[in-house]
Amino acid sequence: MISYLLYVTISIVLWVQLQPTLASVEITKGINGLDKLVLRQTHGSTVDVYLYGAHVTSWKNDQGKELLFLSSKATFSPPKAIRGGIPIIFPQFSNIGPLKSHGFARNRVWTKENNSRPLQSKPINEVFVDLLLKSTEDDLKIWPNRFEYRLRITLGLKGEVTMTSRIKNTNTDKKPFNFTFAYHNYFAVSNISEVRVEGLGKLDYLDNTKNRTKFKDTRDIITINSETDRIYLGTPKKLAILDNKKKQRVSIEKDGLPDAVVWNPWKEKSKTVDDLGPDDYKSMVAVEALAIGKPVILNPGQEWKASQNLSAVAVTVGLEVHVL
Repeated sequence: MISYLLYVTISIVLWVQLQPTLASVEITKGINGLDKLVLRQTHGSTVDVYLYGAHVTSWKNDQGKELLFLSSKATFSPPKAIRGGIPIIFPQFSNIGPLKSHGFARNRVWTKENNSRPLQSKPINEVFVDLLLKSTEDDLKIWPNRFEYRLRITLGLKGEVTMTSRIKNTNTDKKPFNFTFAYHNYFAVSNISEVRVEGLGKLDYLDNTKNRTKFKDTRDIITINSETDRIYLGTPKKLAILDNKKKQRVSIEKDGLPDAVVWNPWKEKSKTVDDLGPDDYKSMVAVEALAIGKPVILNPGQEWKASQNLSAVAVTVGLEVHVL
């Protein structure tokens, strides 16, 4: 009898441990007490999102492996931006315009929306959060345009992450405005020497290390062995980062974002970035989805929509074997 009860107890414990957890969104405190949202999928993948900057700082697969890079010296101290993860770049990319580099969306505290209108029907087992940023009186002093920016961050059943942005011109004076935009994706890699970027071969690019001089990339696959800061124009909708050592491919599928950036500061430039560790460049590559070649123009009442979907798979000699 005792043996039977022990068998039943062990069986129940094992059964409970093997059951997937429910998909959920948890509101908690992150570093330095900043508000953070944690999205959890049924089989263990997670995404961390700080309300400060609507900033995705972590994306882990169901094995707990981190897919995004976060600087070893990242500070979570507003108004300084967080170095790493996925900063939201709006309304200005880099220093191309009158604002401080990369605009101000990444330096603002966003609001979690609880009753936002749906973007589309919600697939089974998807977990998502909706965030909102509106222009403030202080923002209007430096960028005199009223807007509403809605961002949905979704964690899919297979661990894929979708970010969908909707930006609306809410000016009341019939004035259009224009902006540039980017998802500034920082990806974690085993070693930058083991990485290649697919989808950008044979394309024109602006080289930021040479005063944005225009060149044409003659290679089929992009590899990085020195400081790289390139804006590729008119890129395909699907890009990928292949990490040979990790045997991993991360794919970026983008919509409404025709351009892309590949960035790695390398050794010397890293020394000039105060919130980047001296060896961090070895374990990261930024492959960004953006709209910059032709700034977006919005008339009052108009809304612009763009999205990216990030997914990761394990690969063996170029053969996809399972979703990470």
